[in-house]
Amino acid sequence: MRLRPWGSTTLTLLLAVTASPAVAPAGAAAAASPGRTARPGAPQPLERLFDNTAVSDNSRPGAADFDGAGHSLSAQDLAAAGWAPGTVLTLDGARLRRPRTAAGQPDNVRADGQAVAVRGRGDALAFLVAGTGGTAGGTGTVRYRDGSRSSYELTAPDWRSGPLTTKAVALPHLNGAGGQSAGPVRLYAVAVPLRPGREVASVVLPGASRSAGALHVFAVAVRDTARGRTGSWAASTAGYRAVGPWTDRTLRLVVHSGAGGPGARIRIANTFAAAPVEIAAASIAVRGTGAAARNAPVPLTFGRGRAGVRVPAGAEAFSDPAAFTVPPGTDLLVSLHLPGTVTAAPVHQEAAQLSYLSAAGSGDRTGDAGGAAYPETMSSWPFLTGLDVRGGPGSVVALGDSITDGVKSTSGANHRWPDVLAARFQAQHALPRYGVLNHGISANRIVTDRYQGDGVSTDTGGVSAGHRLERDVLAQPGARTVVIFEGINDVRRGTSAEEVVAGLRALARRAHERGLRVVVATLTPCAGYPDCTAAVETRRQAVNAAVRADAGAAFDATLDFDAVLRDPAHPGRMLPGYDSGDHLHPGDAGLRALGEAVDLRALVPGRG
Repeated sequence: MRLRPWGSTTLTLLLAVTASPAVAPAGAAAAASPGRTARPGAPQPLERLFDNTAVSDNSRPGAADFDGAGHSLSAQDLAAAGWAPGTVLTLDGARLRRPRTAAGQPDNVRADGQAVAVRGRGDALAFLVAGTGGTAGGTGTVRYRDGSRSSYELTAPDWRSGPLTTKAVALPHLNGAGGQSAGPVRLYAVAVPLRPGREVASVVLPGASRSAGALHVFAVAVRDTARGRTGSWAASTAGYRAVGPWTDRTLRLVVHSGAGGPGARIRIANTFAAAPVEIAAASIAVRGTGAAARNAPVPLTFGRGRAGVRVPAGAEAFSDPAAFTVPPGTDLLVSLHLPGTVTAAPVHQEAAQLSYLSAAGSGDRTGDAGGAAYPETMSSWPFLTGLDVRGGPGSVVALGDSITDGVKSTSGANHRWPDVLAARFQAQHALPRYGVLNHGISANRIVTDRYQGDGVSTDTGGVSAGHRLERDVLAQPGARTVVIFEGINDVRRGTSAEEVVAGLRALARRAHERGLRVVVATLTPCAGYPDCTAAVETRRQAVNAAVRADAGAAFDATLDFDAVLRDPAHPGRMLPGYDSGDHLHPGDAGLRALGEAVDLRALVPGRG
């Protein structure tokens, strides 16, 4: 086994930076000095360094100049998205506070080597940023309390032309001295790795660039997704779909635990949304039959005891740990009361599980033990993206497409291959009893996006694996290892084998930077599926040859899923006994074969 310099990383929630009120003069927006890197002095709270104004009120759109051309963000648009001044935003597990300053006042710093006071231990340093004048970035330095240092690379996409697939929030308008025009404009949350176990003392921002755009920093915090949590269940946001409308109703979502443990905590995500969502109440229970609980549901609270939570656009919220012990390998009911009218929601479309919905106007039914209040069913998971428990050894994340998602498996039976893997971990005691988090999305690709990352859409194939890696892998609670089983949709759509392999290696490089073990699976046969042509088979075989030949250069281990499922007499085809019938997706027997073929030791850092 090839050891990584930082070993494995343990992950959990982020610590916000306590910032002092801004003292820069109102409206300060002088141009950056190209090529000048300030000598960092004594570290200061970020807000004391603000030298640029990004946000204007619609009544005074010329009061801010974010980009040096008189343009700015709309304060009203930010408020409508739930991003009011001072709001704490949980983005990819990091708690970042939007500056408290009012519209027309300095609210960000143009990075030029300033030293920022930041404290905490964690796996990553998170920034709320944007570039102006193009993509912006550079190299900064983290200073630790023990006197050591590490460098980091921070890149901020342009606020007007950067990708919507990775934005934290997109706003519909652009303010300028002449009034308001159509957007969108974007802000981004970007995380960079820290050295595990070391306490951060301060951060030196990158210097200003002579040729690239200006890098603007609104907030910075240490993210700790590592300590004291194990992921039990998870699902990726695959798109943003029209729903209902749902008015004053309760969702009762059925999920299946992997790892067990006390102190259950859920994650609600408002990914891709343009407006906040209100959750008035939530509960968790062991499932009985249908929508009925075995015992009275346990209420969940948020923010140290509040019954509900308002989740801003693009953000997420974690419940407080509840006095509820999650049994391993068990169906649970997570109920969410939506008090207002919801017309669109972030969803995981292919749940392979029926969940339940109360009648319109039925109010808060999160406390109901019986299922009579839930007459409707749904086959997707809206809003809910995670369940974790206190303690435990951490988690394995399965990053994949429809085969990982469990498409064509028996609905409600929990026969996905990550379910099989989770049960195997819980049934043994020789190795850590990891949780297994299923982050498969049907139709997902490594290289290209299906869903474009903004707006209501019928496409639920998700953004690319590269664009969702931070949210779905690196920010997951207690992540130790990632298993990447993806690429068949890329080669089916004409992406070259070289591009797919380069995409796999890029994913591995980013995961290794955070201390995760990286295991990659070969692509399984699909001959007989309508678009699995001879050219597709050639590309598939080329990807598999490169993965097998890697020999630890980019990946820590390889799972030969192709060898598990293929028919020896017809290697381009799946064995008939494993085929769901469409020749692309394994059925229950094939998925079980995949889950049972994994050498558990290959997933444990230090054991492979």
